[in-house]
Amino acid sequence: MTIVSAGEILWDVFPDSERLGGASLNFAAHAARLGHRVIFLTAVGDDQRGRAARKRAAELGLPAEYIQKVSGAPTGIVTVRLDAAGLPDFTIHRPAAYDLLRLDDACLERIAASGPEWIYYGTLYPAEPASRVELTKLLDALPAARRFYDINLRRNCWTPELVAELLRRAHAVKLNEDEAAEIDAFSGRAPGSLEAFTAWWAGRLGWQAVAVTRGDKGCAVRIGRDYAESPGQRVAVVDTVGAGDAFAAAFLHGLSLGWDAARTGDFANRLGALVASRAGGVPDWTPAELESSSRRVADDRTTD
Repeated sequence: MTIVSAGEILWDVFPDSERLGGASLNFAAHAARLGHRVIFLTAVGDDQRGRAARKRAAELGLPAEYIQKVSGAPTGIVTVRLDAAGLPDFTIHRPAAYDLLRLDDACLERIAASGPEWIYYGTLYPAEPASRVELTKLLDALPAARRFYDINLRRNCWTPELVAELLRRAHAVKLNEDEAAEIDAFSGRAPGSLEAFTAWWAGRLGWQAVAVTRGDKGCAVRIGRDYAESPGQRVAVVDTVGAGDAFAAAFLHGLSLGWDAARTGDFANRLGALVASRAGGVPDWTPAELESSSRRVADDRTTD
């Protein structure tokens, strides 16, 4: 299928290295590796990081046609610090070039002509008012495309009003347990089980599907009325940067193939765990490795 991914491209700056990242980039790269055509909408600065970002994106299967080069802000960066368990803390630096992405009528017409089935967006990019206008233009230009909101709340980069607006626009949603608790808190809903959470919000806002990630405990997935909780995978974690974005790509892949909740959750868990077992948000992996991990999971369950 054809997916439009709109949002941030930036460099994850670790103490010892820099790696290309950003949730929208990571998601797009993993979706492309799963065999989908991805139109990646973002912007980089007219600088060394921008030139390197466009080159690396092309290597990841994301053509530079829709990666705009802009002046007025540098290519985005985020400082990443990992704790002993490989869990990241992000410091996002703005202004950044991706905030200056602008979609004119000709660009929107080219995108519409490709007939995308899904539009992916997160919270970081539309946190800036001008970017929110551009995202709205994109959604309005593609009324037939379904909308996938990968929440990804980052410190000081969201408001309840913004998240509520983006939730209302979505057909499918992915979030983690902490984000689910945040949504319940600012909406005034009493917390409960994940099954109740997914049923209540899907019913209220008309979501077709929702996934809640739970770290090493796995995930909960609802697709229509079908609900399943899938256990986590056993891996040695290197870092979890990009693991949630890989999960999101695999979740949407399962939806595109009409899989049930259990199969979709298991597949998404496996890809997220595979990425967490390697350094960076878009490490190398192959479909054959996913098949291998599937066999190992089946063997573990038989042994258990």
